[in-house]
Amino acid sequence: MTSSTDRMPRLLALVPYLLARPGIKIDDAARDFDVTPKQLRRDLELLWMCGLPGYGPGDLIDLSFAGDTVTVTFDAGMNRPLRLTGAEATALLVALRALAETPGLLDTDAVRRAIAKIEAAAGQAQPAGVVVGLGVREGERTAQTRGVVQRALQARRALRIRYYTASRDAITERTVDPMRLLIVQAVGYLEAWCRRAEGVRLFRLDRVDDVRVLDEPAAPPPTARPTDISDGVFRVKPEQPVAELVLDPDARWVAEYYPCEELAELPGGRLRVRMRYGDESWIARLALSLGGDARVESPPELVAAVGRRAADALARARHLPSTLGQ
Repeated sequence: MTSSTDRMPRLLALVPYLLARPGIKIDDAARDFDVTPKQLRRDLELLWMCGLPGYGPGDLIDLSFAGDTVTVTFDAGMNRPLRLTGAEATALLVALRALAETPGLLDTDAVRRAIAKIEAAAGQAQPAGVVVGLGVREGERTAQTRGVVQRALQARRALRIRYYTASRDAITERTVDPMRLLIVQAVGYLEAWCRRAEGVRLFRLDRVDDVRVLDEPAAPPPTARPTDISDGVFRVKPEQPVAELVLDPDARWVAEYYPCEELAELPGGRLRVRMRYGDESWIARLALSLGGDARVESPPELVAAVGRRAADALARARHLPSTLGQ
């Protein structure tokens, strides 16, 4: 007997698998899915009742049996195997690595085997949009940062970090007293007392450019309290203006890297997002850095600011030597 949690992924994978192997023997397919032929026949009988809304002739998945073989004759749109995107694989790896190092976990070997499988599969994953030079950190670097932070937490030592603050587009040096590591929506954070800000702060691990363990002990003041993240990390400030952007597929990473209040899927893989910002020059630079992969739709003053900056850049480019770049 198979559980529903085992069966659902198998059902989702069966149709594209059979499409790629028309006329395959049921015994061979059962062996590939590590189930009995009897169980696979039950799965195929269930697939016959699945399909598109309407659930009548021409809507349901259709199968053709010939002897001990099976062929899909109508796939109802389930014609692609499930694959992780680069962003999905990275997020899953961050969560699993943190889980593997959680004290008291009973089966760390199982978690590490899952990590190894995902790392192998991630080499074939399609990236969800990687932009070089715009602050996107690689997973390996983030894992190294997390390792240093964990050592500091275990030794109760202070840290010196160089941190990129996206909302101000600025890099600062800070000495912090680590309090705990968090994973919120598959993103790793260091919660620490920041001596520069004189308050508890959350630092995204993928925005830490450099981290060093100091010889001095970590000493958060008694007034330092853990951050309430029950409603998420990002706290909306009503006084901040809201920008509405339309992102092309290659710029969708923006919605993963920066806090966005709303997401709306558009035709062609585009995405409409709403972002609050405190610095107009920062978000204008962000929009221009995306080139033709992003369009600012509102507010009007931001649209005008981006237009002015683009016009100024073009005017300056006209005065560059004609041999530049040749």
